[in-house]
Amino acid sequence: DRMAGDGLRFTQFYNTARCCPTRASLLTGLYSHQAGVGHMVEDLGTPAYQGELNRSSVTIAEVLRTAGYRTYMAGKYHVTPGRPPERMKEHNQNWPRRRGFDRFYGTIHGSGSFWDPSALVRDDQFISSANDPEYQPAEYYYTDAIGDHAVRFVREHARDHREQPFFLYVAYTAAHWPMHAREGDIARHQGRYAAGYAAVRAARWEKQKRLGVAREEWGLPPAAEDFAAVKDPAFEARCMEVYAAMIEVMDQGIGRLVDELKAQG
Repeated sequence: DRMAGDGLRFTQFYNTARCCPTRASLLTGLYSHQAGVGHMVEDLGTPAYQGELNRSSVTIAEVLRTAGYRTYMAGKYHVTPGRPPERMKEHNQNWPRRRGFDRFYGTIHGSGSFWDPSALVRDDQFISSANDPEYQPAEYYYTDAIGDHAVRFVREHARDHREQPFFLYVAYTAAHWPMHAREGDIARHQGRYAAGYAAVRAARWEKQKRLGVAREEWGLPPAAEDFAAVKDPAFEARCMEVYAAMIEVMDQGIGRLVDELKAQG
């Protein structure tokens, strides 16, 4: 909300309905098929569906480095297959540091445990939440780790490279499945969704109109499902509580990052 209030709120946008193609477009400025990630990160046998960034595209990090920028990334990459560690040297040509980023902390593939994410990499080396000598919080949680490393990159840039501009790409995994959140974070949302889909939908529609991102005359299409007819409403409400907790922790991380940017001037 603070970023929206101080910056821009987009009332029109486009996404590709999947994570990998959307990320490929964000990183390259191209349609995802032009970048080689038309579907997911498997090779389907044609250039548009090769399943990883092609070399006829350039990332924003590659471009900005030519203008003297330092470039950093924290979070989910997912525009190249997450290959096993033993084949890393053979198949890491599209990893972040090969595509313009000076520093990287995050996951190469798309999803996994928030407590112990697989395909976790620091720069070019596979690590794990347990064996990482540089980051050992009291409790590891991937969303916090992404936010903490984003803050770290800003702080270290200000210390070591303040004379250079920088670009930081922070790609949170939340709230991708699996639904993982701390019990204490979930508890703050207890009962929030008990009224069901229609009530939540109506409240969000009113807020969108109040914010000016939607117009009354657009109306709403029919609801996809009746909450009163679901088999296990308590489970459905619990899922949304966990989802909300995941988003809240992400929001806190973004807040810490904004605060660090301001602290560093």
